[in-house]
This record gives sequence, C-alpha cells and structure tokens, in this order.
Amino acid sequence: MTSERALEAERDAIVAALTPVVDGLVATFGPLCEVVLHDYRNPEKSVVALAGSVTGRAVGGAMSEIGLRIVARGDEARDELNYVTRTGTGTTVKSSTMVLRDSTGTVFGALCVNLDVTAVSEAHALLGALARGASAPAPAELPVTTFGDDIDSVVDVILDSHRHQPWGALDRAGRLALFRSLDERGVFAVRRAIEQVAARLGISRASAYSYLSQARATTPGGSA
Repeated sequence: MTSERALEAERDAIVAALTPVVDGLVATFGPLCEVVLHDYRNPEKSVVALAGSVTGRAVGGAMSEIGLRIVARGDEARDELNYVTRTGTGTTVKSSTMVLRDSTGTVFGALCVNLDVTAVSEAHALLGALARGASAPAPAELPVTTFGDDIDSVVDVILDSHRHQPWGALDRAGRLALFRSLDERGVFAVRRAIEQVAARLGISRASAYSYLSQARATTPGGSA
C-alpha cells in the first residue's frame, strides 16, 4: 500500500510538472487566456501557478465557487469542460476545469483554463438580435461566478446568494435547507467558514454546527 508520504511526494511532483504548462498555454492562446493551477490541499491559498489575467487573481489566492464545489464532491468530482459564466465585473468567461488526481484516484487540485469571450459574446448577441428582430426574447442571463484572492469574500458571496429571506423569517426546514445548500457548494470545506456563516446569520457557532449536523443527517422531505 502506498504510504501517505509517498502520495504527498507524488502530488507535489504532479504540481511541479504542470507549473510550466501554465505559461505555455497562455503563450499559445494569447492575452485573452488565463490558466490557473490549484492545489486544494491548501484551499485558502490554492492558486500555486497562474498566467494571464482574466479573473484578476494572483498566486497565493483562494479557490473560486467552482473549486469549492469540486472540493465538496471529493473524489466523485469530474472535469467541468467548456462552461460559460460571468465575473462580478461583467466579463464573459468560457472555462474548463480539469481535476488533478494521484495514483489512488484522490482529487487534490485542478488545472483551469479561462478565456475572455466578452467581445465575441457581444458580437454574437448583436448579430442574433439583428437576425431575430426586436420582438424576440433576449438570451438568458449567464450565471455569475465569484473569483477572488480572499476565500472569505467568496464564502460571503455564496452565502448572500442563498439568503432569499432573513434568518429569523426561516422555519426549521428553511434553515436546514440553507445549511444543506451551503454544504453542497463546498462552503464548509474552508477553515473558519462555520464561524463566518454563524456571524453573518447572527447565531452562535454551536447553533451553526448543530444546523450543519442536522442538514447532513437529513434529506429534503424526510429523515436519513
């Protein structure tokens, strides 16, 4: 059986081998491309190599919402390819996120390619509007993905997007649903996230742990 020390050395070697690939890909695809290498063993500073500037991050920065989702799925995570989102500043980004695994199949990182396709999307929308006519419905809004060097800001945005009602207005089912949704998004994979969520909701850390435990023990519509 492979020892944990050997697996850590293997993961380090994979990260080291991919680091020069980051610069090579951006050199090939040009200034509208960004490539980010993540090591999820340190989720709050998961960006270990980066080239290009599409999402405004830097080496030592945190993972995005997508990274949190991958961490939450663990070894069941799969590559997410050719998806389109919007940044908080309005940039349209086409991305692919490819998970990194060691020889045991454990997910420990990801290689992400982001392309700024804002100009292409605007041109496509304009041509589409001309072809459809003014009365045709506008295309659906793209989902907004939070990218940031500060993991706390990413957690805050996810929490805000899930708080459709004040905490005091939620019944027990609603509160459990909120914690279940945050858990599924990978929020609680981050250190101190439970304290951050508790503070934002105005509840004690013990209450937050209790709601998280109950949310994990139950399924929507019934008990585990």
